[in-house]
Amino acid sequence: MTTLRQRLTRALDARTRKGVELGPYDITIERDLRVPMDDGIELLADLIRPVGDDIPSLPTIVIRGPYGRRGPLAGSARALAYEGFTVLFQSCRGTWGSSGLFTPQIDEQRDGIATLRWVRKQPWFTGHLATYGQSYMGYTQWAVAGRMQLEDPENASEALVLITTMPDFGAITWDNGAFALRNALGWTRMMHRMRRGGLAMIGMALPDPKLEKAFAVLPLSAGDSAATGEEIHWYQDWTRHEHLSDEYWTQQSHAASVADVTAPVSMITGWYDIFLPWQLDDYAHLVEAGHSPRLILGPWGHTSPAMATPTHTETIAFLKETFAGASSSRPTPVRAFETGADEWHDLESWPPSGSAAQRWRLTSDGGLSTDAATGGVTSYTYDPTDATPAVGGPSLLPKTEPVDNREHEARPDLAVFRSAALDAPLEIAGQPVAHIRFRSSAPSYDVFVRITDVHPDGRSMTVCDGIRRIGAVGTVDTDPVPDADGFREVDVSLWPAFHRFAAGHSIGIQVSSGAHPRYARNPGSAEAAFDAAETQVAVQEISHDGADASRIELPVLGR
Repeated sequence: MTTLRQRLTRALDARTRKGVELGPYDITIERDLRVPMDDGIELLADLIRPVGDDIPSLPTIVIRGPYGRRGPLAGSARALAYEGFTVLFQSCRGTWGSSGLFTPQIDEQRDGIATLRWVRKQPWFTGHLATYGQSYMGYTQWAVAGRMQLEDPENASEALVLITTMPDFGAITWDNGAFALRNALGWTRMMHRMRRGGLAMIGMALPDPKLEKAFAVLPLSAGDSAATGEEIHWYQDWTRHEHLSDEYWTQQSHAASVADVTAPVSMITGWYDIFLPWQLDDYAHLVEAGHSPRLILGPWGHTSPAMATPTHTETIAFLKETFAGASSSRPTPVRAFETGADEWHDLESWPPSGSAAQRWRLTSDGGLSTDAATGGVTSYTYDPTDATPAVGGPSLLPKTEPVDNREHEARPDLAVFRSAALDAPLEIAGQPVAHIRFRSSAPSYDVFVRITDVHPDGRSMTVCDGIRRIGAVGTVDTDPVPDADGFREVDVSLWPAFHRFAAGHSIGIQVSSGAHPRYARNPGSAEAAFDAAETQVAVQEISHDGADASRIELPVLGR
């Protein structure tokens, strides 16, 4: 008999997970199970189980994360249990009642291994084990998957569901040398509020003037105190360690073990997700190792509500095909949404076959052409005290869909280049790479490149973008060498894209020196970011001379 609590829980989940059809089973929740770690620390977990007649033989699913185990945040765990899965949802060390100190990423491998081994010994374990989760809950899967596959395969996960995530959070924190300020400081502020609980949780959905002011603080290491009123130990570590080769970052990177994962993998991400380039790298590494991961690429950002239904549907299908012998619901391993065309495509791989680099040169008259270089220099001035603002782009914010750049492109601190109107549609599928011959009067600078789709009515809509920092403490080993005139060829990898430029539209390219506060502004001094407080106005120059003049290579799809 269904209890009142079960009916109320189902009603809440139906309300908060709109569009997701909940499964047929009632659920029961056992709160605050104590899971022992190897060092004696105990982590708390909730066990969510289906109840009723004819419960199917499905795997136990483990979810590990730092965001709490109750309410809407745990809706995806309960949705799995409604489908017949037994789910253990655990709070990471130092969060939501779990003992110990929370230091992001550092303890997830040892704690994850201990948890999976413990789960397999429990009387409620169903005989098979899978892991699931989005963002940080995906990182906790990567932290253990490859190592356990090699060293302890009998206890390893037998399937992974990885949603908008990656195995190396250092790479996104210092994105090609630029500090991802809005994500890093915004996430730190969020975790600080979660730790306080109560009304602070409600405040997370509201504008945060204190955080907005903190984005403008220099040096970078003072941002946490400005946002929260105290130093946060991990944020101090993040801003102190600019070198991704530092042990601080290498100890928490699990990118090298991705190819060791032989268990079935389902990946779900979006074109506007903060982890997109790295998640597609993980997909490629699995394919190169001879594995067959499933991949969905949708028109979503990191927290897009529209992702909930397809994610749930794909996850259930994948797990039931893997463990219950259900027939396949997918004609091909990859399903990708093409922006501009607003169409879904079933593909054998990503990027699709037939995609090849096509060179477009930036010209001194503001054009974009496949013809030979025109010569000359385009220049603009960058002032860190009036930093070039971020307009849209991937973030932890709910709205990351393409925006109109017209007003932004009128600013004097960026250069804009546009092709002639296209005679026929042009499709790109892959990762664009810009090669900008760049010179600055400042010792350190950023090169930010964005592609836009320029409509006949004048709208200049974001397609994708990317950044690279030069002359900084963390980039010295990879900075290109300047030529005799002081120009460096700066290679900027943009976010991957699958986009159709319609006939009559133009391709737009922006080159600037920042996108604040998405990325921390570059003060220009080449000092360590942890300490740099003084700023330097810089004259930035883009060269259009020579056979290797500034250009962008678009992955054009020939159908």
